[in-house]
Amino acid sequence: MSTAPRPVGGALLVAGTASDAGKSVLTTGLCRAFARRGIRVAPFKAQNMSNNSMVVRGPGAVPGEVGRAQWVQALAAGVEPEVAMNPVLLKPGSDRRSHVVLMGQPDGEVSAGSWHDGRARLAETAFAAFDDLRARFDLVVAEGAGSPAEINLRATDYVNMGLARHGDVPTIVVGDIDRGGWFAAAYGTLMLLDEADRALVKGYVVNKFRGDVDLLRPGLADLEQRTGRPTYGALPWHPDLWLDSEDSLDLDGRRAADRAGSRKVAVVRLPRISNFTDVDALGLEPALDVELVSDPARLADADLVVVPGTRATIADLAWLRSRGLDLAIQRHAAAGRPVLGICGGCQLLGRRIEDPDGVEGPAGVVVDGLGLLDLTTRFSPEKRLVLHEPAGYEIHHGRVTGETRRGAVTGTMVHGSLEDDTTRAAYLADTLGVTSSASFPTARAARLDLLGDLVEEHLDLDAVLSLC
Repeated sequence: MSTAPRPVGGALLVAGTASDAGKSVLTTGLCRAFARRGIRVAPFKAQNMSNNSMVVRGPGAVPGEVGRAQWVQALAAGVEPEVAMNPVLLKPGSDRRSHVVLMGQPDGEVSAGSWHDGRARLAETAFAAFDDLRARFDLVVAEGAGSPAEINLRATDYVNMGLARHGDVPTIVVGDIDRGGWFAAAYGTLMLLDEADRALVKGYVVNKFRGDVDLLRPGLADLEQRTGRPTYGALPWHPDLWLDSEDSLDLDGRRAADRAGSRKVAVVRLPRISNFTDVDALGLEPALDVELVSDPARLADADLVVVPGTRATIADLAWLRSRGLDLAIQRHAAAGRPVLGICGGCQLLGRRIEDPDGVEGPAGVVVDGLGLLDLTTRFSPEKRLVLHEPAGYEIHHGRVTGETRRGAVTGTMVHGSLEDDTTRAAYLADTLGVTSSASFPTARAARLDLLGDLVEEHLDLDAVLSLC
């Protein structure tokens, strides 16, 4: 048997000056652009913290769960999404406690107090997944998390420079210039790193630039002189550039152009809202005006109310009641106007929610739902993960029994079903009398192609590729 080491593919880390600086956008765009060049590329994020997730096929065809962003990045790369692309997923259940998903499967909880001690095992799993992808693909484009310059976390970091050091991975830093302070953030990020980390940072990318790029050039030249690192380009702000939502709840760009003649869809903005990508397909319909709302008065003129998924069903039910949103939803339904509950939202619309094993809190809790559907939810420690065809997936602990349709009120435990054009068209015609005129799969492919075009046009892609 040969003892020669396996070939190792290239790798690149996309770090950011802050959260929401453009790491996901740039990583997705690079995956699309590199794939167009015939490179077999895999996305990777060692640890994602998000309640927006997706079910993928894991080892042995067992369904697993990953962050939505890595799923989209795999689509951009034209490869099958897999759990190794996001080995650690943290799903916040409260301000100080998160549910851990390890290689696609539930793995208990972690609190803010125990976070430091538990990171070694998570890091080991993440590094093994990264090494595995690197052995199977030509190139791995890894997305960092937050900022690599969070020096209070550096000792146990395995997502940013800890990953870069593990795999000797060249790193580029992206920042959002639309917020201001880009040069200070770019320079300061590098200067806060220790010497070994700094050596792996090879340059910068500007994100969301508006205006004439010639106005940037003097500053970029000065930054390169001070740091010895070039800027590989400036991605422009573009009104049509949006990806399946992950961290942001911003629906700008998905509102109806002619709101005066549109039908209003009010999506309840739950505190622990999850998988709110369910409403992205509704936002593409020209006849619909989609808004996220948390004020009961904003439901008064809605044609359709959507109660989305939640990571904390019982806590968000209490929040609904504290704001009077429960009564507003009940009034809407009593008037014969449609209500759609998705996953946790479906459970909220039912008669009763039981948590005998303490999945969401103290064991034995029983609460009344809104009573709009004749169903009961019972939480189980075992999570249900299911992929549906042609579209949709299930991620939930709640087991629902009873009826999921009563008059104009509909509940479903399946996320993503509205992404199927036929399913969405039938629902809108039945409930609102609206004719669908959008294709979600076509729109998603167009967005990914647009992002690939912008990367090709505005970045020195050859120079970035040479780093890998």
